[in-house]
Amino acid sequence: MFRLSKITDYGILLLAHMASHNAAASDSETGDLATARELAEQVDLPLPIVSKILKTLAREGMIESHRGAKGGYRLRAEADRITVTEMISVLEGPVAMTECTASAGLCLHESSCSVRQPWQKINKVVQDALGDITLADLARPGAAEPNPLDRFMLAGESKVELTNTRARRADHE
Repeated sequence: MFRLSKITDYGILLLAHMASHNAAASDSETGDLATARELAEQVDLPLPIVSKILKTLAREGMIESHRGAKGGYRLRAEADRITVTEMISVLEGPVAMTECTASAGLCLHESSCSVRQPWQKINKVVQDALGDITLADLARPGAAEPNPLDRFMLAGESKVELTNTRARRADHE
């Protein structure tokens, strides 16, 4: 099964949160910085995990790190210039469906493999799809699908309100 690691998933969540709160380097010299603790609280993740992810993102140049009393983290680039492919590559390594799509020479069967070219096509389609989605797309309000339970609860509240309205009308007649 193709699945991102929890660290990558959480890293993308942190980046999307930072993007939605305009934490980009171009904002100002010290504005819009968020501390690891603030980010951990805001996205409800353990501080040690958030700190580890932020260090990786800073080391790889995706975010800036500022030390000191007014220090914190912010995006190095605008969110619409950062793709999902880039985020995954920084946090997990290159997007590759198989070893031979990551780089040549890793598989013993590479020279005689009948499925190598189809896997390369599949990998390209996946990379292109992930490259078409930006951090800004992920951070956009409404990007997340609503929880189906929320819709059910809202529908239930409407029914209760309608029932109460009918009952009040009957009392007035």
